[in-house]
Amino acid sequence: MKTINELQDEVIEEFSDFDDWMDKYQLLIDLGNDQQPLDPKYKTEQNLIDGCQSRVWLQADLVDGKVVFQAESDALIVKGIISLLIQVVSGHTPDEILNADLYFIDKIGLKEHLSPTRSNGLLAMVKQMRMYALAFKAKMEEEKQA
Repeated sequence: MKTINELQDEVIEEFSDFDDWMDKYQLLIDLGNDQQPLDPKYKTEQNLIDGCQSRVWLQADLVDGKVVFQAESDALIVKGIISLLIQVVSGHTPDEILNADLYFIDKIGLKEHLSPTRSNGLLAMVKQMRMYALAFKAKMEEEKQA
C-alpha cells in the first residue's frame, strides 16, 4: 500500500507530462470517465457536498480501519478532480487522511487553473473528506473503549 505522499507524487508526475492546460483538463476528464459510477443508492441529499457549484456526491465507508471513498459528479472536470482526490486519500486510515498535506493540488497548478467557484468546490470536497475521517476516527475510538 502506497503512502498518501507517494500517491500525490505519482499524480504530480502524471500531470507534469503535459505543458498545455487543455491537455491537463483532458486528463482530468479521462480520469473522471474512468471512475466507477456511484451506486444510485448513494446519490442522496445527505451525500451531496455543500459549496460545489455542480452536484457532487461523496460516499465514505470504514473498511478494516481504512476510509474508502466513492464519488460522482454531474460535471466532467469536477468528476476528474474528485477522482484524483480519491486516488490519493481513499484506502488510508482516518489519521493518515487527517494528517495529510495535500500539496499535489498546488503542485499540478489545479487551484490557479480552476474558476473560483470550482476552486471553492475543491476545498469543499477536501473538507468533507476530512470530516468523514474525523467522524470515523471518533467512532473507532469509541469502539475501542466499549
